[in-house]
Amino acid sequence: MPLGKTVRALTRLRGGGSAFPGLVVERIDPGFMARALRNLPKGIIVVSGTNGKTTTTKMVVELLEGQGLKVFTNRTGSNFTRGVAAALLGEVDWRGRLRADVAVLELDEAHAVHFVNLVPPTHSLLLNVLRDQLDRFGEIDKTTKLLEHIAVKTTGTVVLNREDPRVASIAPSVRNAAVAYFGLAESLRDTFPSDDDLRGATGTAPASSLPADVVLETVESNTATFSMDGEASTVDLSLRGVYNIFNAAAALAMARIILGGEAQRDAMLRSLAAVEPAFGRGESLLVDGQPLELVLVKNPSGFRLGLKSFDAAGYATMIAINDNYADGRDMSWLWDVDFDSLRAGGVDMVSGVRAYDMALRLQYDDVAVQDIDPDTGSALRRFIRGAKDRPKRIFCTYTAMLAIRRDLSKITDVKVVS
Repeated sequence: MPLGKTVRALTRLRGGGSAFPGLVVERIDPGFMARALRNLPKGIIVVSGTNGKTTTTKMVVELLEGQGLKVFTNRTGSNFTRGVAAALLGEVDWRGRLRADVAVLELDEAHAVHFVNLVPPTHSLLLNVLRDQLDRFGEIDKTTKLLEHIAVKTTGTVVLNREDPRVASIAPSVRNAAVAYFGLAESLRDTFPSDDDLRGATGTAPASSLPADVVLETVESNTATFSMDGEASTVDLSLRGVYNIFNAAAALAMARIILGGEAQRDAMLRSLAAVEPAFGRGESLLVDGQPLELVLVKNPSGFRLGLKSFDAAGYATMIAINDNYADGRDMSWLWDVDFDSLRAGGVDMVSGVRAYDMALRLQYDDVAVQDIDPDTGSALRRFIRGAKDRPKRIFCTYTAMLAIRRDLSKITDVKVVS
């Protein structure tokens, strides 16, 4: 029996989840991924960094598909090596061949280093280095080293964020690939701070002099202007959240490199305008005739930009904080977030494993909390019932988001990630 059928049969017997097939493949055939991916005409793109991997990967995929390319990607957001293997099992034919022009893969920083050792990427897109899951990564410079390893293994082009000093510092280590950059106009650097800027460690660094292929020039609500080849292009984005707009510059830079002279600017901009949020990243659902938005938060920068992106006025707010492995066990970073924007309307519900820690943090910023329930299921029901006639917004860590989406699927249509 071919490998793919064998693994799928084992999965059915074991009742395994989406990651189980990939785990089996890794153990019984370590060369499976390399064989499936090595002959793609446009190569293999790895997207990694602390914030924005899922949304940026989605944007790169849709930009390339809009230019007529057949793209393989790990759409479920399972960004460990076994997640890529599991996604491949659903796409390869009985001979293990993948029919695609290019692979665009979101990879967790720590697991990406194992993947690139098995399958050197032709291109890598490295977004940022922020303090996230320090219980797992140790210190922020360790995260930089992980991204550097990805860059060193890349054989074609490495695309770096010139505004993040740790990411930009990777460039001298790249020996076997070209280096390109995406960046910001100087007027926007306060809107998208690096980790050092956020913590006030060094003050505002001087503007970068590195040449960038794509520069985000202006942002006004969901409208952004990008400079490419000295020409400015303005796009009205479907994506909500200011944090997604700088990701769009990264996606444009990578897509332009892959397409080269074949890139059709107008078509790319139309594709970019049509991209919708990845699940949980500013996703909007309809509950009892009112919108309910899910906003993923997992570190100080992400929470800060999430609060900045969405006006609290008129919205009922819930915050759900878990500290499971996938969230990071150390929640001390909550004290690095400024919650003043929630002060006027307060927070209707605080939930999750660390509900009382979150409520205490809000108390120190004089943000009133109406209710606390650590159980996300009952908290969600009470939140919806108590804010029946108002639009709603839930800020949640990763595992809390998954639990809330499952519960929401029982009462409304929730987009299935496939």
